[in-house]
Amino acid sequence: MKQGFQKYIPFRPIPLPGRTWPDKVIDKAPVWCSVDLRDGNQALINPMNLEEKIRFFQMLVEIGFKEIEVGFPSASETEYEILRALIDRGLIPDDVTIQVLVQARPHLIQKTFEAIEGAKNVIVHFYNSTSTLQRKIVFQKDMEGIIDIAVQGAKLVKELTNAREDKKMHIRYEYSPESFSGTEMDNAVRICEEVLDALDATQENPVILNLPNTVEGATPNCYADQIEYFCTHLKGKERAIISVHPHNDRGCGVAATELAIMAGAQRVEGTVFGNGERTGNADIMVVAMNMYSQGVDPRLDFSNLPKIKEIYEQSTKMKVHERHPYAGELVFTAFSGSHQDAINKGYAYMQNSGTPYWEIPYLPIDPADVGREYEPVIRINSQSGKGGAAFVMQQSFGYSLPKEMHPEFGAIVKHACDQAGRELRPEEVFSLFETEYLIIHRPYNLKSYKLFEENSGEGDAAVHFEGVLRFEHEDHAISGVGNGPIDAFFKALKTVGITNYTFVNYHEHAISSGADSKAVSYIHLIGPDGRTLFGVGRDSNISLASIKGIICAINRSKKTAE
Repeated sequence: MKQGFQKYIPFRPIPLPGRTWPDKVIDKAPVWCSVDLRDGNQALINPMNLEEKIRFFQMLVEIGFKEIEVGFPSASETEYEILRALIDRGLIPDDVTIQVLVQARPHLIQKTFEAIEGAKNVIVHFYNSTSTLQRKIVFQKDMEGIIDIAVQGAKLVKELTNAREDKKMHIRYEYSPESFSGTEMDNAVRICEEVLDALDATQENPVILNLPNTVEGATPNCYADQIEYFCTHLKGKERAIISVHPHNDRGCGVAATELAIMAGAQRVEGTVFGNGERTGNADIMVVAMNMYSQGVDPRLDFSNLPKIKEIYEQSTKMKVHERHPYAGELVFTAFSGSHQDAINKGYAYMQNSGTPYWEIPYLPIDPADVGREYEPVIRINSQSGKGGAAFVMQQSFGYSLPKEMHPEFGAIVKHACDQAGRELRPEEVFSLFETEYLIIHRPYNLKSYKLFEENSGEGDAAVHFEGVLRFEHEDHAISGVGNGPIDAFFKALKTVGITNYTFVNYHEHAISSGADSKAVSYIHLIGPDGRTLFGVGRDSNISLASIKGIICAINRSKKTAE
C-alpha cells in the first residue's frame, strides 16, 4: 500500500457556489421505497425462495412501505414467478405500489409488461448506465448513444402502457441514469430531460428520476452537491419526483442519504438493515429512526424491531450485527461504569422531574419504542461501575439500593466478574446479593420475634420487642422497650452483650404490589471498630424487615472480621 494508492483517480467535486443544502433541516419523511426483494435479494449467497420472499413482502407492508420493488421479472423465471404469485394470490394491498426493474432493452421491457399484467399499481423502473467509466469501457459509446438507449426505452415503455388491455392498471414510470454519481452532471441532467419529454411527463403525472450513488466514490457532501446541482438545473423539475438510491462502498450510505434529502431528494430507495451489493445499500431503518430520534415522524413502523430482525435473518440467512444502530443486541447496553452511572441518573431524573421529553444520557431513543423494553439496558462485566449492579437490581428485581450502598455491592459484583472472566447475567447478580445480604444467619440467628405497641393513654407509645436469638450453639431470650421498633431491638441486643453498634439511617420500600407484597429495608450502621456496615432485611412487615436488616449488618461485620 505504500505505493499502491497512486493508481487511484481521486473524485473531483463539482463547483457549486452558493450551495444551500448545508443550512437545511430534515423535518419530514421522504417517500420510501424498499428494494430488499430485488437489490437486497440479488446480493444474497442464496436468494430467497418464493415463500420467504412473500413473507418478507408482507413484513415490508406491515412496516408501512407503500412502494416496494419486488424484482427483476425479465432476469429469470424465478423472478417472474415470484411477481406472478404476488399478483395472482392477491397479496398486494390496494394502497401499495409494486415496482419492477428492467434494463432499457426492448425484449426485456416487453417481458416485464407481460409479468405485471393484472397488478393494480405498478412502477416500471427502467435504467441504463451513464457514467464516464461505463461509457468508455462497457458500452464504448458516446453520450449521444447512451441518450438514445434511454429515449428509445422510454418510448417503448410509453407505447406498451398505452396498448395494454387492462385499462384499470395504474402504471407509473421511473428512470435511473445508473451510476449517476460517476456521470458528468450536465450529461445527467440532459439525459433525464430527454426521458421526461419522451414519457410526456407533466406536473399531474410526474416521472420518478432516480439518481443512484451506484458506487460510492466520494464523501457524502459531494453527493449532496450533485443532487442540488441536478435539482436546480433540470428544466421542468415540476414534472419529476427526485429519488436517490445510495450505496455504501465508503460506509457513508446513511449520511449520503440524509444529505441528499437536505439537497432536495423527495424519495429514498434502500433496504432494511442495508443489505445490498458489495457493502450494501442505504439502511432505510437507520435513516428513518434517525428522523424519529429528532422528533420527526418517519411514517414507517419499527416498534417491533426484534421481530423484523428475526424475519430478516430467517429470510436472508444473514445476521444483524450486535452493534447495528437501533437493532443490534447490544446497542442499548452499557458496560462502562461512567455510562451506567449516567443512565441510572437519567432514569431517576425522568421519574422525578415529570419531563415530557426523553432525556437520558447515552440512550438517544427509548428502547421501548422499538420493542426492547424487556431487555437489560445495563449489563455487568469487569468494566462496570458501582451503579451498574444497583441498576440491575432495581430494573430486574425491584430492589432500590440506597446510593451509599452502591460502592460496597458494586465491588462485590466486580470481584465476581473478575473471577468468572465474563459478563454476569442479572440472575447471577441477584444470587450474589442474596448470598451476601439475605441468607446470612451466622453467628446470630433470629429464630423467633414479635413486636407490639403499648400506649399509656397520654399519647406516649412504647414499642416492645421479644424474641429468641441463637448464637454460640444456644438460644437466648431477648427483649427490649424503646420509642420505635429499631430502638427496642437495639436495647434487646444489649441484654446479651451486643453493643457499640451505631445506627446511621435506613431506607425501605415494597418490592411487589398487592396483599402479598414484601418490604425490604436497607440498614446503615457503624461498627465497634468505626467501619461502615450495611445490612438488608426482607419481610411482609416493614418493622421486622428493619430488624432483620440490623442482624444482617451485624453478622456481616463478624464475617468480615474473620
